[in-house]
Amino acid sequence: MTLLASARAGDHRAFDELVGPHRRELLVHCYRMLGSIQDAEDALQETLLAAWRGLAGFEQRSSLRSWLYRIATNCCLRLTRNRPARVLSFDHAPPLTATHDLGAAEPAELFVEPWPDSSSGGTGNPEDAVASKEEVELAFIAALQLLPPNQRAVLILRDVLAFSSAEVADLLGTSTPSVNSALQRARSTVGAASVDRYARRLPGDEEQALVAALVAAWERADVDSVISLLARDVRFTMPPLPAWFDGRASVERFLRERVFQTPWRFVRTRANGRPAIGGYQGVAGRYALGSLTLLHVGPDGIEWFASFLDPAVLDHLGLPPVLDPVAG
Repeated sequence: MTLLASARAGDHRAFDELVGPHRRELLVHCYRMLGSIQDAEDALQETLLAAWRGLAGFEQRSSLRSWLYRIATNCCLRLTRNRPARVLSFDHAPPLTATHDLGAAEPAELFVEPWPDSSSGGTGNPEDAVASKEEVELAFIAALQLLPPNQRAVLILRDVLAFSSAEVADLLGTSTPSVNSALQRARSTVGAASVDRYARRLPGDEEQALVAALVAAWERADVDSVISLLARDVRFTMPPLPAWFDGRASVERFLRERVFQTPWRFVRTRANGRPAIGGYQGVAGRYALGSLTLLHVGPDGIEWFASFLDPAVLDHLGLPPVLDPVAG
């Protein structure tokens, strides 16, 4: 008996083996659609439950992968009806200049969340390559959230996953001309967003050297050295706090007046295809995980500290919650 026949007969193990190779890429797809790893995990579970219940109706006119993508996409579209599109700090409020009041934390569901790269806790499966491409760049994920849900689905299915227009029309239950029209509008919207601002990259070895210099300077509280690594138009965001700072002068003021008041330790990792650092703030000799910061490094230095402070987000990163104070 084939895996499909066994799964249709009610064999859960056969079903898990059948859909297992697609789980990771479906999770990444849901993340692109929803901008949140937590929402993506919810959508994946709903997708797999719907697939299990509907397996008898899978007629094999398309591949199993396409069938699963149809279920996952429509599941995400249903979820978007009840959940507002997530944003970046730039799209939510104007930047601050004063540092004395960073505001109260906003609802966590307001902001785009980071995606931990496979190298920092992934499965090691070939499907992890799907998440290592630039299509999980944080600015791109945020730009996707600016689109109406149907356009978002079309753009991802066509431009990221390379389904044909006819295949996308079949997946979404619409016509090929409708898909092509939605794709044109979606490309125009995303093209007008600030995705290109963070597209420039240093060569990998130079990027890693700059990150190493940043970590070393930050841990020894050498503020001047940290400032020297910043681009002139650097930004510092920190959801779920609404505050963010724009430009070297404002970011320098924030770092000097607020950030370096306590000692820090860091663990280097990666997220959204970028180098990242898990920040551990020292209080009473104990270093507890308090942030994940994606570092967007360009030719002029660090262009964006995309720092995330929400404990629920940090729980998904696979980083230790506490560091030994004397560990190297």
